[in-house]
Amino acid sequence: MRVFITGGSGLIGRHLALRLLEAGHQPVILSRHSDVVRRKPEFRDYQVVQGDPTTEGRWQDEIDGCDAVVNLAGHNLFAERWNTEIKRKIRDSRVHGTDHVVAAISRARKKPGVLVQASAIGYYGPHGDEQLDETSPSGADFLAVVCREWEQTAEPVTRQGVRLAVVRIGIVLAPGEGALAFMTPIFKLGPGAPIGSGGSFLATGQQWMSWVHIADIAGIFQMAVEKAEATGPINGTAPNPVRNAEFSKTLSSVLRKPYTPWRFFLPVGPPDFVIQLMLGEVAGVVTAGQKVLPTRARVLGYHYRFPDLAEALRDIYTPKPLPSPPSQKPVAAGAGSHH
Repeated sequence: MRVFITGGSGLIGRHLALRLLEAGHQPVILSRHSDVVRRKPEFRDYQVVQGDPTTEGRWQDEIDGCDAVVNLAGHNLFAERWNTEIKRKIRDSRVHGTDHVVAAISRARKKPGVLVQASAIGYYGPHGDEQLDETSPSGADFLAVVCREWEQTAEPVTRQGVRLAVVRIGIVLAPGEGALAFMTPIFKLGPGAPIGSGGSFLATGQQWMSWVHIADIAGIFQMAVEKAEATGPINGTAPNPVRNAEFSKTLSSVLRKPYTPWRFFLPVGPPDFVIQLMLGEVAGVVTAGQKVLPTRARVLGYHYRFPDLAEALRDIYTPKPLPSPPSQKPVAAGAGSHH
């Protein structure tokens, strides 16, 4: 399959593209900085298209003839401290980008068979101990409204006979990126402690964290591309969410080194307002939580490589050589599916 990926040079996009290539597909990467991306060794076997999904452009013509589209583009939530302008960028990068992908699909002569649309578990809004699956309603906070609008913008493709799968991404665990990028230095420097859910008092970490290993979120996206039964929302989380206190304790344990016997775990952490001072409004992503279960992924037969947190973290912090994509002969545009 020829698979067009917006956000293909980002964290999930890079891992997904490699998996698709290894499965015999042909990834086509959309990038605003195509010259820079093309020079990177890990992208040497991909077609890289210049374009910005938030604006209309010639990049939209490249969707014509592709067998699948994966829409991952969106401004990084943790890139900058939130203000009115950054929140607008977070929303517009997702909604306008999706709108332009849908427009490109609508005018394509040979339409893709599937659009796999990214969303996030922020769709559900903050929750306590309630178990959430794909049938749970959307929340009312900023991220929930953005996710709902993001998903709704993709829906018109179904009226054109294009299968639509929406992957609601959880907290992605990956080496040196995402949530672990700011958590790792804190846990390496001193004792581990819960983060958040303490209100104005010391945090006890009782909020749920619905995490997923980078290999599994890439695998869920690949399944959504390949599997005809994959439609509608699919929670992109591991099957065993944990409370923040357990996450913090496990992370502290995995990072513990033999030469630091003093390392220990504190049962309480800094109050929420301290995290908010550090991170701003985005702190709510960390200090409030949800217990999200991947019901659809399990029904569709997805097999998790890392269903448990300790195993996932050990894999992430075990040094390993960077994967290099297998060289393969170019696949003709519109090549048949490899399932």
